Amino acid sequence: MSAPSPRENPLLLGQDAAEAMLAHALQSGRMHHAWLITGPQGVGKATLAYRFARYLLAGAPKGDGLTLPPEHPVFRRVAANTHADLLTIEREWNEKTKKMRGEIVIDTVREVSGFLRLTPAEGGWRVVVVDGAEDINRNAANALLKVLEEPPPRAVIILVCSAAGRLLPTIRSRCRRLRLGPLDAPTMQTLLTRYLPEADADQHTRLAGLAEGSIGRALTLAAGDGIPAAELVNRVLDSLPRPGVLLGDEVADALGRSEEAFSTFMDLLRAAIAAAVREAGRGHIDPEQAKLLGVRSLADWVDIWHALGSLQAETEGLYLDKRQAVSRAIMMLAGR
Repeated sequence: MSAPSPRENPLLLGQDAAEAMLAHALQSGRMHHAWLITGPQGVGKATLAYRFARYLLAGAPKGDGLTLPPEHPVFRRVAANTHADLLTIEREWNEKTKKMRGEIVIDTVREVSGFLRLTPAEGGWRVVVVDGAEDINRNAANALLKVLEEPPPRAVIILVCSAAGRLLPTIRSRCRRLRLGPLDAPTMQTLLTRYLPEADADQHTRLAGLAEGSIGRALTLAAGDGIPAAELVNRVLDSLPRPGVLLGDEVADALGRSEEAFSTFMDLLRAAIAAAVREAGRGHIDPEQAKLLGVRSLADWVDIWHALGSLQAETEGLYLDKRQAVSRAIMMLAGR
């Protein structure tokens, strides 16, 4: 069983404080026109955005938090993306390249001002959800800023963002900010049991540890052979500073068994480096991380982290040879 998309998902666990803040703002009569929901990927930001949108569009019915039952007509129309008073802005499909656009462009954002000028079809609120707001390019961001500066009445704009630092400061300043944190261990276990009933308790625990409080990341790892990829990452890191000559080929062979395995391996490799650097910066680090970082300076590891990210993006974006990319990644780790 896979998790439903955010607009179809009736379940939100572990983010009670943020949900209560939205409910209180509406009930108090001091509803802000723009909200910026931030936090790590896969912790429920978009799910909360659509949950709030449904609640507004349903006329804020009395009940438990922002909950709207799946059989409610508004829930069904939002799930089907057919509600006249809801507009979703996100990266779009590019017919020329046959791929998703790498950013949200100005033509897409221009839809917002036209949409908000219309009278609500059902006499209530008009809601705009900008999903992946960090992907807005400069021109599109300036167009969105104009809307935020002169919001119409009975309109709410919800920005969902995993990297708020990429937004214009002027956009951030015009939004009320809600930060969602990583999910705690019991919540992760509950969700993994629900969405991955075929996995055993040990697999759930491993996935929860690798995902660092993100159910979205845990499910992505499960789909991309996350546990075997994590074992390969550990093998590579344990081999430093002198990985064997054939290690790159062995890792590449193992990753070749799955389409998603390369991305999963690279994500986990960079995450392991980032975690070690982060803990070292805080002054507390476990022996395994100390062993890894002892190979070279923290500044060098930061450079390697960036270089690995560029290598992954180029390999995936330009459809380069993944075997060569794995070998290059291990050479970077070895300082060659």
